[in-house]
Amino acid sequence: MNEDQQISKNLKTVLAEIDKAWSLSRNSLTNRMQVPSTPLSPPALVAVSKRQSSTRVDACLRAGQRVFGENRVQEAKERWSSKKREYKDLKLHLIGKLQTNKVHDAVEFFDVIEVVDRFKLAERLSIEMTKQNKNLPCFVQVNTGEEPQKSGIFPGEVDEFIEFCRKECKLNVTGLMCIPPFHEETAMHFSLLREIALRHGLPNLSMGMSRDYREAITFGSTSVRIGTAVFGER
Repeated sequence: MNEDQQISKNLKTVLAEIDKAWSLSRNSLTNRMQVPSTPLSPPALVAVSKRQSSTRVDACLRAGQRVFGENRVQEAKERWSSKKREYKDLKLHLIGKLQTNKVHDAVEFFDVIEVVDRFKLAERLSIEMTKQNKNLPCFVQVNTGEEPQKSGIFPGEVDEFIEFCRKECKLNVTGLMCIPPFHEETAMHFSLLREIALRHGLPNLSMGMSRDYREAITFGSTSVRIGTAVFGER
């Protein structure tokens, strides 16, 4: 099996697993959440292309995938600038920590910013989106495990921060994102993120990666960020 065939097979498998997990959990989600934001369609797949080879990314594009996640602004521009002209329906999510000196390029290049995690960054994004006349969907990244080495606003500060982003910065905050601690059960982190989203009326939850996306879907994930299961090991 060549690389194109393998990635096409991987992609079909992941999409089928997403649909299966969503279908199995839909009734229990509706009963448990009792809110209009219960996902009415399977979560979107954000294929995490960071540090993947160009041949693998091209194979994924040929297989029909159009939504990708990148960690670094400059690397994304180098990889995707020409492809954005070729694939008009391409959507790029910034899913890695955003430095304030890269905000201009990030707003210019990406379609979704999933990494709003501190007050200064929110202010800079607000200024830059006004300059560029853009209103990109933004996700607040929540550090649900309060890990000092990881990006994200701590749960104890998240209510104030969401209000600041919305009211003071006028950002289009549409959801929340988290990366649970690797060695902890993910359920409590997904549950916490969902509770915060419900409290603020946010419809989108970006949670779940290759190892835990099925469980994330049972907690209402609306997009899953998957690299290894699609592309294979780097």
